[in-house]
Amino acid sequence: MTDLAAALTVAVEAARTAGAIHRAHAGKALNIRSKSTYSDLVTEVDALSEAAIREVIARTYPDHAVLGEEEGLAGGSGDAPYRWVVDPLDGTVNYAHGFPFSCVSVGLEERGERVVGAVFDQGRDELFTATRGGGAFLNGSLIRVSDTPTLTTPALVSTGFPYDGSGEGNLALVARLLRLGVPVRRPGAAALDLCYVACGRIDAYWEFGLKPWDSAAGSLILEEAGGTVTGRDGVPTPYAPMIVATNGRVHAELLALLREE
Repeated sequence: MTDLAAALTVAVEAARTAGAIHRAHAGKALNIRSKSTYSDLVTEVDALSEAAIREVIARTYPDHAVLGEEEGLAGGSGDAPYRWVVDPLDGTVNYAHGFPFSCVSVGLEERGERVVGAVFDQGRDELFTATRGGGAFLNGSLIRVSDTPTLTTPALVSTGFPYDGSGEGNLALVARLLRLGVPVRRPGAAALDLCYVACGRIDAYWEFGLKPWDSAAGSLILEEAGGTVTGRDGVPTPYAPMIVATNGRVHAELLALLREE
């Protein structure tokens, strides 16, 4: 078993190093291009940040695999016991437009189990961290999920939409919450959505079509803060086609709404 405290130190260094790149390029002309659709953007900051993250990790853990949004799986084999899962710039569209909701996400899996997570919001200088069994923290202070008991208290809920046409299917789910009078937000950076549930700023979050780098670190932070992360079927996982993340208290209620036909 790896030393989780040492691994977290590396995760934090990698996240802060990438965050410094975000800050250095903020507000400047960016080389922006599209990926899967015209609205699925990527910038040179994404590539520079991922390269920097990989360099930091390789200095301490040269034999570990790294799965990143921009470069895919590298630096190890697909069945390596340790895999870092990184999003060098979560919320690229927000960042490219100057909308202040984006972050760096760095997680570590040990034999498939998420054991370390660091999410750094460079704009607010907020660092969310967790280790398996060690609790969750925001800038070094322990965090916990909210105690909101029901969706109609009311809870504050967030969601997201994929960049292709499949996002239309989420509109009906949003409408169910709105009809109950539950306020719904769409901030646009999954890792931060998960961390905001972890620290009690929002009570629940769901989204279709996330990739491992979107949810690896944030889901661990949320679980260590006392929250719940499952698929739509209620099975615990951060990697389902649709993930549902809550303070735990509203989880069954939200699942029931999302499952309605």
